[in-house]
Amino acid sequence: MTAPVHRLRNRLMLAFSVFALAVASLFGLYVAVFVYSVEDRFFEAMLEQEAQQQLEQRATRGTWSPPRSAFMTMHDSPATFPADLKFAFDAEPWRREIAGTEGRHYHLRALQPGGSGAPGWLVAEVSQQLVVRPMRRQILALLAWSGVAVVVVAVLAGAWLARRTTRPLSKLAALVDDMAPARLPVGFAADFPDDEVGVLARGLDRLSGQVRAFVAREHAFTRDASHELRTPLAVIRSATEQLAREPGLSAAGRLQLDHVQHSARHLEQTVITLLTLAREENVQRDATPLAVLPVLEQVVVEQAALLEGKPVAVRVDVPGDARLTVPGPVLHMLLANLVGNAFAHTRAGEVHIDVAAGRLRIRNTAPAGDPDTIMRPFAKGEGSAGFGLGLAIVHRLCDRFAIDLRIEGTEHATVASFSVQ
Repeated sequence: MTAPVHRLRNRLMLAFSVFALAVASLFGLYVAVFVYSVEDRFFEAMLEQEAQQQLEQRATRGTWSPPRSAFMTMHDSPATFPADLKFAFDAEPWRREIAGTEGRHYHLRALQPGGSGAPGWLVAEVSQQLVVRPMRRQILALLAWSGVAVVVVAVLAGAWLARRTTRPLSKLAALVDDMAPARLPVGFAADFPDDEVGVLARGLDRLSGQVRAFVAREHAFTRDASHELRTPLAVIRSATEQLAREPGLSAAGRLQLDHVQHSARHLEQTVITLLTLAREENVQRDATPLAVLPVLEQVVVEQAALLEGKPVAVRVDVPGDARLTVPGPVLHMLLANLVGNAFAHTRAGEVHIDVAAGRLRIRNTAPAGDPDTIMRPFAKGEGSAGFGLGLAIVHRLCDRFAIDLRIEGTEHATVASFSVQ
């Protein structure tokens, strides 16, 4: 069982944290904009009131009067502005809020009297009236600590909610991770809530029950097939051996008896191989390197009946030290299918079996079919007398025992090869 993984829970907590941080940052930005805007609107309102009074004074008396607020001054032109204000105003004459030197801060209002009078300028130096800017550090610190507190609360809430939300899913994931063909749980769906996770648990529960039933049927089949197939084969082999010892058996009868014995041996090897493929355990760990040549010679003799009446020569150039690490029945069935196919599909010419570049090659003078097609179950060649399952079984054997089988060829020849030691 692998270690528990909580990526989903961590992602939920991270999402809560990022969302809380974004909300806190946006709230802090809104607070800063709000307090600065309120302060500026307050000064603008004071300037507006003073401007109205100055315009009324100018309309009735023809002159500007001293402002009522001590921090405001009237100027006939920008030339009389304070030096720091005049310097900034000359550079940017459209601005109406200007930061001066030594902490001074100015708000401006242009006053245009009625008629042809010259405009005036109302200047408010508000550095002593500012409330927000002197408290900027405290405000930012308060917003920062508030944001940290919100994020911490969001992380705790997210952790609690993520743990509560993902607990059933984590439990189900651990249950699935611990599944194996030999230990498939059933009836576990009742432990999960009636939600999406419960629906998934019920589906897996049904699937687990079906797999358990399938595995049980497979085990029963392989057990029964091993007994019910091997028993009559043993009877056939014993009966043919006794019959072969009969002195009065004719030559034709002995020939037919040899065919029966050959078919019985071939069927017995096939049953062993198929049962090997049906088992789940890794039988390759018990395999030892086997000499290929003795098995190959036996297979050539067994499959020779496929060459009767055909002008085909068989040439075997395989060294005695060529070996393959597979169980004996597997090697026999692999060679029997490859050699039998070569014999069955070669009408005339030569079947050459040799070893080159670390590969055992079976070459016959017959056109090659599509490798993907001929490996499919029930795919039969023109000269095949079987059911088209031989090469499909060979393909499964090679996959099971890591044999790199290749089937290549042209219009005039086919080469089947696999690596040997």
